[in-house]
Amino acid sequence: MKHLRELIENANLLETKIVAVVKAEDPDALKAVKRTMEAIPLKSILIGSRDKIESLLSSLDMDHRGIEIIEAGDPREAVNIGVDMAKQGKVQMLMKGLLSTRDFLKGIVSEDKALVGNNLLSHVAVFECPGREHLFMVTDAAMNINPDVAQKYQILKNSLSVAKSLGITGPKVAILSAVETVNPAISSTTDAAVLCKMAQRDKLSAIVDGPLALDISISKEALQHKGITSPVEGDADILLVPELVSGNILYKSLVYFAGARVAGIVAGARVPIILTSRADSDESKAYSIVMGMIMAGVDSSV
Repeated sequence: MKHLRELIENANLLETKIVAVVKAEDPDALKAVKRTMEAIPLKSILIGSRDKIESLLSSLDMDHRGIEIIEAGDPREAVNIGVDMAKQGKVQMLMKGLLSTRDFLKGIVSEDKALVGNNLLSHVAVFECPGREHLFMVTDAAMNINPDVAQKYQILKNSLSVAKSLGITGPKVAILSAVETVNPAISSTTDAAVLCKMAQRDKLSAIVDGPLALDISISKEALQHKGITSPVEGDADILLVPELVSGNILYKSLVYFAGARVAGIVAGARVPIILTSRADSDESKAYSIVMGMIMAGVDSSV
C-alpha cells in the first residue's frame, strides 16, 4: 500500500461500523467524523452535551442521518458511557473529543480491564512520505514515555496487529538506535538485541532486526555504503523508536520537514482507539478514523 487514500478503498469493502465520540462537543472531532462518514460506511454516536452537539452539527451542516446523540454531563460520565457501549459491542471504535487525553485513557484502562486486559496501549502512526514506495509505521511516538524491554515487546506486537489489518504480511521491523552494534552504554542497543531474540523465540510473523540506525532502516544505499547486512534490507515497514522523545521528534520531522501525511491509532485494546492531536490536520484525523474502521473490521490478532 503506497497511499493513505487506499485505506478508504479498503474500508468501503467492510460492513458499516459505529464510532463513539466521547465529549463530542468538539468542532475538530466532528469535522473529521463528517469527512469520514461522507467517504465510508460509518455511523457515529456522539456523547456529551446534546445542546452543544446539535448546535455544532448545524454550524457544520452535518447530515443527522447515521448519527445518535447521548447526553452526558461531564467527561467521566461520557467516558463511562462510551466504554460500556464498547464492552457491549454496540460501538466498534472509541474517539476522543473535548476532554484531556489523561481522563479519556483513564476511563478506558478501567479497574475491570474489560477493554484492555493486561495489554499495554500504544500509539501507531502510519505515514505516506514523498519518495517512499510504501506506507510505513512509527511507534510509539505519543504514549509510552520510556518503555522497558517488556513494554517495547508489547508495542512491537501492537504494531504488528496494525500491519496485519492493513494487509502487510511479514512486515520488516527496525528496532531503532543510534548505532548498529550492541553497546552496554546505550540501553536502546541492548533492548533491541533482546527484542530480536524474543521475536525469534515467539516465532512472530515478522522480520525483526536491531539495533539499527535510521538511515540503514530506510535506505538501501546507506545499508550498502556501510557494508552492513540486515534482513530489513533498508526497507522497513515499522520503525520502533527507543522512547517517546525521539519518536515524537521523528514524527514531527516527517510531517513538517518531509511533508508526510499521517494517520494514527491507539492499539492494544479490544477496540481501536482514535486519539488525535489538535495539531493534526483534518485529513489526518479523518484517515485515523478510517484506520480504526479497518482494524475493527478485520482480524488483526498476532
